[in-house]
Amino acid sequence: MKIFATLVHTLGSSTGSNEKLAALAHYFSTADDRDKVWVIALFSGRRPKRLVTSTQLKQWCYETATLPDWLFNECYDTVGDLAETISLLLPEATATAASLPLHVFFEQLLALATATEEEKKAYVLQQWQQLSKDECFVFNKFITGGFRIGVSQKTIVNALAKSVQLDASTIAHRISGNWNPATITFEQLLSATAAAEDLSKPYPFYLAYALEQPLEEMGTAADWQAEWKWDGIRGQMIQRNAELFVWSRGEELMTDKFPEYQSLTELLPAGTVLDGEIICMPPNSKEVKPLPFAILQTRIGRKQVTRKQLQEAPAAFIAYDLLEWEGKDIRQLPLAQRRKLLEQLIQQIQHPVLHVSPVITFNNWQLLEELRTQARENGSEGLMLKQLHSVYQSGRKRGDWWKWKIDPLVIDCVLIYAQKGHGRRSNLYTDYTFAVKDGDRLVSFTKAYSGLTDEEFAAVDAFVKRNSLEKFGPVRTVKPELVFEIAFEGIAKSSRHKSGVALRFPRMSRWRKDKTVDEINTLEDLRQLLLQYGK
Repeated sequence: MKIFATLVHTLGSSTGSNEKLAALAHYFSTADDRDKVWVIALFSGRRPKRLVTSTQLKQWCYETATLPDWLFNECYDTVGDLAETISLLLPEATATAASLPLHVFFEQLLALATATEEEKKAYVLQQWQQLSKDECFVFNKFITGGFRIGVSQKTIVNALAKSVQLDASTIAHRISGNWNPATITFEQLLSATAAAEDLSKPYPFYLAYALEQPLEEMGTAADWQAEWKWDGIRGQMIQRNAELFVWSRGEELMTDKFPEYQSLTELLPAGTVLDGEIICMPPNSKEVKPLPFAILQTRIGRKQVTRKQLQEAPAAFIAYDLLEWEGKDIRQLPLAQRRKLLEQLIQQIQHPVLHVSPVITFNNWQLLEELRTQARENGSEGLMLKQLHSVYQSGRKRGDWWKWKIDPLVIDCVLIYAQKGHGRRSNLYTDYTFAVKDGDRLVSFTKAYSGLTDEEFAAVDAFVKRNSLEKFGPVRTVKPELVFEIAFEGIAKSSRHKSGVALRFPRMSRWRKDKTVDEINTLEDLRQLLLQYGK
């Protein structure tokens, strides 16, 4: 535990990717194999379930640190992270104990799943009394189920590749899928046998970078395939041994969330893996045109899908690649060859929820630029460009696949509420709520917390502190004076928001110091955008 806490501290304080990679590589080269499995699980999102509530942890911290709740809440607002706040407020450890291996901690935590509240409290207080500040912070992260450290899975894979005799793409494949860190060994996790036995195991996704160069520098247009970039959930549909599995790009098994796909179990040949987009679309649609992402969102968080949701948000799958065919990994075949097999498969099945992503016909780059302007009308975010000879790689790569998104929609608005951020921004007001005009009043319509430089965030933070009008918990009402341009990818009707609209991926694109609050957009402007681009 002490070694892992040191690793977490190093990763949290390092700004360079090489430093993080070196720290992880050293850990994987020296740590106990049983601990390595849990570290891989933690950094790839396989966290244990929350054992105690935030309210319980706060109450136990009040009692241990003899603090009034208002003082704890003030500290929490400043720090921005519950686990860190508690570790900072607790008294120094009064007992000393040998640092337990990481896997032993998780064995103890798993055993607490059926414990009473008093038993859980006794265990937590015991750990608080004997762990150092860094260890306590990590322990609190474990029990809250909110373990997140700024390390990508790609970095984990590359670090593992430095300590085992496997290449990065093989490791990425073998640590994917539905495995349990409590029951699998490090050797089993990375073995070819275990990978072959896991029928549900997906392949690492191939991800594209944003287009970086002029189209004319990409060579002959005839060497490229263009498709619409769909706005859904990237996913893989897997049929092996008469079982169907659906994985999201975030490695969440989503099979049960989309019962519409179950009828494909008998239609897809055994040993088939499709890469595509989970979307919502009317089942009898004659063309591939997804419904807004906001409709798909109504399905994502549901454990049980109701008949009403199946009717209002019907799911479909747009396939754009074939990764496994007749039980064989065909990712090394050229895209043109994989595409031909994919089209034959979809044509053979002819199922209303399974579609092939249409290829856009163009014979020169100028025509493709013109077609890109139709993206929103086609329910997409832009274009995908793929080399016809490209193999299907692992992770984000440059060269063969590019995403060419359309320019975002923009609206000018005024800052009206501010809240402190999280992590390294926990001492700054960086989470903002914005409003547009509706006659003489201001109507809030979106939140945003990205897009500004560190210097701009510091300047806005200073403004908020000087111009706060009211306080509602961690939120401050501020003088409506700062005007910003908000960029967003899409707009949809929403009954949950006072403005009646919801934005897709809002972020601050410009601080409009050249404008006053009298010059911002209106609620009617938003409604016009909704009529033009929404659904």
